[in-house]
Amino acid sequence: MKVILLQVHYGYRFIHAIRGAALNAVGGRRLLLLNDLQDNKGSRKKKTRKGRGIGSGKGKTAGRGHKGQKARGGHKLGFEGGQTPLRRLLPRRGFKNPFSLSFQPITLGKLARYINAGLIDSSELITMKTLKDVGAIGKQIEDGVKLLGGSGAKDIQWPIHVEVSRVTNPAKEAIEAVGGSVRRVHYNRLGLRALLKPEWFEKKGRLLPRAARPPPKLRPKVDSIGRLPAPTKPIPFTSENKTESSA
Repeated sequence: MKVILLQVHYGYRFIHAIRGAALNAVGGRRLLLLNDLQDNKGSRKKKTRKGRGIGSGKGKTAGRGHKGQKARGGHKLGFEGGQTPLRRLLPRRGFKNPFSLSFQPITLGKLARYINAGLIDSSELITMKTLKDVGAIGKQIEDGVKLLGGSGAKDIQWPIHVEVSRVTNPAKEAIEAVGGSVRRVHYNRLGLRALLKPEWFEKKGRLLPRAARPPPKLRPKVDSIGRLPAPTKPIPFTSENKTESSA
């Protein structure tokens, strides 16, 4: 009660008395008070104010000196005084096609080794997710997977059913010779992520996207639209599809 009365009657005198007591509270050591908070020396630097009189040291010409190109406003980046700039002296070689697609390759020989090791069930449909889960292809799959033939084509001696983005003619002939099938399916970047990492959409609380149709220029290069989520059974080819794929 005395403390409250002192604060009412003496006002700021009471506050200064408390502050003085805080300075010698613990063995003469200074206590931290809210009204004493301040930045460290050098942590804040005042902005240089140019063109505010000669007394500031940055008046009149504002530190640019007298006349000349650097004292004026226009100064184009890369300008070398009229001589041919370096960016025009160096030659340009080739170009980068913005519509190019990058596929991760896998050979029939490698696929046969994973099947013989028991990592892939040849009786089930082999999709790109199957190949990724067993480590047959790397994690960086940009636009899909391409199945190659090569010397390992003779290792496929049992019927298998595969769904990949692209396939070479020798690989396709080797699989179909033993009664198997290869289907070229189309996935865009989002659909490929939904195929390979469906848990990512579940973690974000999102639904799987609908499979995208291929653009007109890619329709002759694919057999069907990719299915989501990852399919487990192959789609049988009709007579029309067989003629289109052979053409």
